[in-house]
Amino acid sequence: MWFKSCTFVVEMKQFDIPSIFRSPIISKVKAFRKNQDPRKKDFSPTVLDFGNTQLYIARHFGFCYGVENAIEIAYRAVDENQGKRIFLLSQMIHNPTVNEDLTKHGIEFIQDTAGKQLIPWDELNSNDVVIIPAFGTTLEIEQVLKDRGVSTEKYNTTCPFVEKVWNRAEKLGTENHTLVIHGKYDHEETRATFSHTALNSEAVIVKNMEEAGFLAKCITGEASKEEFYNFFKGKHTPSFNPEIHLSKIGVINQTTMLASETQEIAEFLKRVTEDFAQKTKVDKTFADTRDTLCYATNDNQSATEALMNESLDFAIVVGGYNSSNTTHLVELLEQKCPTYFIKDESEILTEKSIQSFNIHTHQLEAIENWIKGSKIGITSGASCPDSIIDSVISKIMELTNSEKSIDEVIDSLS
Repeated sequence: MWFKSCTFVVEMKQFDIPSIFRSPIISKVKAFRKNQDPRKKDFSPTVLDFGNTQLYIARHFGFCYGVENAIEIAYRAVDENQGKRIFLLSQMIHNPTVNEDLTKHGIEFIQDTAGKQLIPWDELNSNDVVIIPAFGTTLEIEQVLKDRGVSTEKYNTTCPFVEKVWNRAEKLGTENHTLVIHGKYDHEETRATFSHTALNSEAVIVKNMEEAGFLAKCITGEASKEEFYNFFKGKHTPSFNPEIHLSKIGVINQTTMLASETQEIAEFLKRVTEDFAQKTKVDKTFADTRDTLCYATNDNQSATEALMNESLDFAIVVGGYNSSNTTHLVELLEQKCPTYFIKDESEILTEKSIQSFNIHTHQLEAIENWIKGSKIGITSGASCPDSIIDSVISKIMELTNSEKSIDEVIDSLS
């Protein structure tokens, strides 16, 4: 597939993260699969057979390189700055367990995930420690911190895959391309990517194929300049002129978006641009950019698609409700079977009742008689600690009165 052609190599190191996020159960499952399939060519799930219940554990899920890197740096900042005020620009990652533990260690958030100010900038000074979260931040915020005398270089946890997108945008911008950013305009990462992209080129943000479809009308002239400004209000660079800046375009993305949708949008806009140029003899071109989805998002989505090939009775996705990459896993699985989106084991109330987050209404819903069948799929987003999955598994086994113990099933893998 198109998005699999993109490769980006990072040194896969062992990170020093708190033991509360480590896992005695899932770590053994992952170690078993790594030994069995070291090159990650098999995306089929691992089946844990408890006799009366079978758990289908996704091949890939949980903390990725960028998340573990960010967590290690954040806790190191705490250890190295006893007595100092320590701040995070916003949530480190989109997982409530991780963010709650950071606040317990004295870290305060300057903004919420929507960019609302929680602590005024003028309260910061050069003695304060400010951590840049894994999503990165905007150039404007970097300048505010610099003006306050706050250094951010030492504890900048921006994911290398996000920085890769910025580098791609810079290169295309210097080649006079306009950048179409596939992402959610109010997401921290997209706000950061938009800011860095705007330094070198014009940019517009599209959330989905519907918005890409309208952008296509702007490319062909079917939609006017005024219609463009109304439709993409607040989602384009200030000097963007659709009559000029849609002649040479390329696509980059928020790294946690659904890979298949990024592919669909890029191929659609490429086709529209090239067809229009050929028919009208107008000079319009599309940069053959490869997808900027990170390896973890790519692997997690591929593993989820493999889960969908199984005859599951239902599935459980674990993670923060504001996590974009986790939400996309729910989108995939709910096409196949009933899917419950929970933040942790506390949402599993009884064998009769579960609280599941509805990604369409953005409401937590109580669902009765949720255990129907014995084949259960389980996965999580890239920001969810494996220790939470352990707790979810233990809770399910307790409620289903499993015929075999967890230790017995895990030991049988070796």
